[in-house]
This record gives sequence, structure tokens and C-alpha cells, in this order.
Amino acid sequence: MLAPSTGKGDKRAMIRITDSLEIDPRHIAESFIRASGPGGQNVNKVSTAVELRFDVVSANLPDDLRARLKNLAGRQLTQEGVLVITSQVHRSQERNRETALAKLVSLLRRAAIRPKRRIATRPTKASKARRLESKARRSRIKKLRNTTRSAD
Repeated sequence: MLAPSTGKGDKRAMIRITDSLEIDPRHIAESFIRASGPGGQNVNKVSTAVELRFDVVSANLPDDLRARLKNLAGRQLTQEGVLVITSQVHRSQERNRETALAKLVSLLRRAAIRPKRRIATRPTKASKARRLESKARRSRIKKLRNTTRSAD
């Protein structure tokens, strides 16, 4: 997905999010860190975990998408507007890089979905009548359960 840089004048392909939205890989910075957790000596000597940093502020994103992304990202978004995604699931850098990029793309795709506008509706006269009739019926049933004591 994310091709490594091959030198000067390198033009990496844009990363397609939706049909109408692409992001520039230049807005993504990646660094490799040591993974935590079990893994023996491999964990202590090899930096396999990846940390992707996507600059949301400088990226060419629509304002409404940026706002939805801010809500979806939560604590992954820093005060400066940088989205930080880490991946340390796999033992290789390449697979962790692919996983982190897939997480970024997935998050952006979810943010790209515009919520449907709710159209306020009112109940019909017949549905109001049905509701009131069922309430009255239920009330009569409960009233019949009452046992009244006769005064002697």
C-alpha cells in the first residue's frame, strides 16, 4: 500500500480513500519503535512496531470530514491536529506498516460517510387513536383485577 521512498524526485501514488477522496502520502510520517509485550529477544532488539502520524490540519480534507474524523479519532488525535496510529501486532515492520495504514484508511472511510439527515415526522391520527385505545383497554383490564371489599 505505502511504497518505500526510492530517492530524489520520488512520487508516491496517492492513497485512495473513496472515489472522490485521496490523500497524499507526504502527509503521513512513519517511525519504527520497539514493540511492548511478549516476544522474547526479538522484542528487545528489533524495532518492529510502527507509529503513523497523519497531519489532519495540513491534509487537503473537506471541513465536514475533518470534523467527523476528529470525533471518530478521539484520543488518537493530538492537540496539534496530528492523528497517531500505532501497530505492533506482527513481528515484521512491513506487516505492521500495512496494518497501520489500513487502520488509517478505515478511519478515514468511516469519517467520509455523511450521516443521513433525520426528517422529523409526526404520528398519524389513526396511530394516535390506536395507541389511546390500547392504553384504555389495558386500563380496563387492570381495573378488573382490583378486588373491592363490600362494607358490611
